[in-house]
Amino acid sequence: MQDETGTGLLPNFGIRGLNPARSERAQVLLDGVPLALAPYTGTGLSLFPVTMQTIDRIDIVRGGAAVRYGPNNVGGVINFISRPIPTAPSYTLSEQVTVADHTGNALTDTYMRAGGLVTSNLGMQLQLNAIKGAGSRDHSNTAAYNVLLDADWHISDDAQLKGQFQFYQANAELPGALTPQAYQQNRWQSQRPYDAFGGKTWRGSAVYTHAIDDTAEFSLLAFGHGSSRSFTFSEPFNPALMPAVVSTSPRSFGVFGLEPRVGWNIKPGGIDQTITLGARYVREGVDFVVDQYNLRTRATTRQRDWRFDTNAYAFYANDTVRFLNGKLQITPGLRYEYVDTAFRDNIARNASRNISQELLPGLDIGYRLSDEIFLFANLHKSLRPPQVAQVTRGGDVGAEVAWNYEVGFRLFPMPGLDFSATAFRFDFSAQIDFDRFSQRFLNLGQTLHQGFELEANWQPAIFPGAAIRAAYTFLDARLQSGQYAGNRVPFASQHLLSLGAFYRTGPYSFGATGYYQSNAFTDAANTVAEDLTGTIGQVPGYWLLNLRLARDFEVRGGRNVTAAFTVNNALDTDYYFRGVDTSPVGRVPGPGRAFMLSLTTNL
Repeated sequence: MQDETGTGLLPNFGIRGLNPARSERAQVLLDGVPLALAPYTGTGLSLFPVTMQTIDRIDIVRGGAAVRYGPNNVGGVINFISRPIPTAPSYTLSEQVTVADHTGNALTDTYMRAGGLVTSNLGMQLQLNAIKGAGSRDHSNTAAYNVLLDADWHISDDAQLKGQFQFYQANAELPGALTPQAYQQNRWQSQRPYDAFGGKTWRGSAVYTHAIDDTAEFSLLAFGHGSSRSFTFSEPFNPALMPAVVSTSPRSFGVFGLEPRVGWNIKPGGIDQTITLGARYVREGVDFVVDQYNLRTRATTRQRDWRFDTNAYAFYANDTVRFLNGKLQITPGLRYEYVDTAFRDNIARNASRNISQELLPGLDIGYRLSDEIFLFANLHKSLRPPQVAQVTRGGDVGAEVAWNYEVGFRLFPMPGLDFSATAFRFDFSAQIDFDRFSQRFLNLGQTLHQGFELEANWQPAIFPGAAIRAAYTFLDARLQSGQYAGNRVPFASQHLLSLGAFYRTGPYSFGATGYYQSNAFTDAANTVAEDLTGTIGQVPGYWLLNLRLARDFEVRGGRNVTAAFTVNNALDTDYYFRGVDTSPVGRVPGPGRAFMLSLTTNL
């Protein structure tokens, strides 16, 4: 996880050793709808229209899930699920203030929600979320506004229509990366005075579900958005040098998608089966412009004016077959992806076309050995089409194909205790990654990511109200071909550890969470020594500790109020990662210790 802004506005996360930059190697969804500005050709989240106050939970599918979810899911699928519409009228007000320890900068997070049944068969909900202030560093002023309107209409006993409309807008200063020398002097400063970000999106989705009979169901998902975002940044990228030019890179996106799906249960020969057939069409239009302002001559020139038009078609089918009274489930599946992208350079007056097509098979097996033990295994093939960024940056342009394998078990030895273990592996035939030194995309060749994950959750009966969790991942990600065969894949930490302890007694609740991430490299050569600019070199591992204390109050009128005090990075750990995207040279400090006070009332 890399917090680029220090305010959570542009998070970057990777799964199982994949490059976290712009979260571009995970399929990220909001209520089942692709969150990326261009789901096929612009998978990076250069606009992240999610605020955590509006989210109820996060569902993560690790490993391959290509048959159901489509391309770009080698690392997994992350589905942010927004708060559900309550059945009874309900109102929530929340105010949260975070103050950075070292600088005193304050960030406010204001949230309001109203929802419930309007009629006996129609529910609606409105959520408003505003984030304003600054993070722990200089030049980090932030303003973000998120509006979500949900509706759920039960048309009849057999038909349902759910819809969501969203407006999101954000503007922020970007403190950017620091040279190692400046980092040592004061890691809260900024050497990138021109860097900034702005974006907005109008998003809408609707899903119609109809039960054909007791054994069959049809659904139709429609979604679309009109979005724009722009980064302002100075060059040269070395923050130690005086800026010569300031560039802006505005992009506009228009996306529309349709996904019909039908599923039915059948029992030919007494064998219980669930068959699903589906299709998807996505239309993407992307305008990419780069303007450059010369600080000496004060002249503005247009460097790029590009247009990308993509039509993507997919067809998929899977069949879940149950044996042994449902204890054994086997689900084979197959997906076909066809992605047609047309590129036009409006300045050079030339054009090109790229077509990617791939069959993506999958197989999932689950076996309930007993009430206490569940075994599972799966394999999937995944595709990542050529990205807009590859064309804009230059270098190797092509599709990435990978095979995913998983095997593991879940164990429930006693009430209140569960344990899981998963071994995973995925093989890239050609992994394309951005090289910081040459500022181009390079084909790393064949790469192999393999390892295992352990997770345990315990609610001890002898301590009612207590809960403990622990999760550990070991990862060995290696280059398999080329000059650096045998080296570790850039940005892949070998060890990840997450710990949590929680206790509730009466109106009080306590929580402590810890996180450890081991070191990683930033280049295929696995360079250990850091260069003078901080572009390459080993990134040290680090520990983070967060603490939380909360108390519930009941005030006049039966209202419930929760007051919480949180200390993030309680040990004030000094940690950093390498610069990303528009500030690729230098160290980017992780947020320091911060104090958070929140008040929430439900009416």
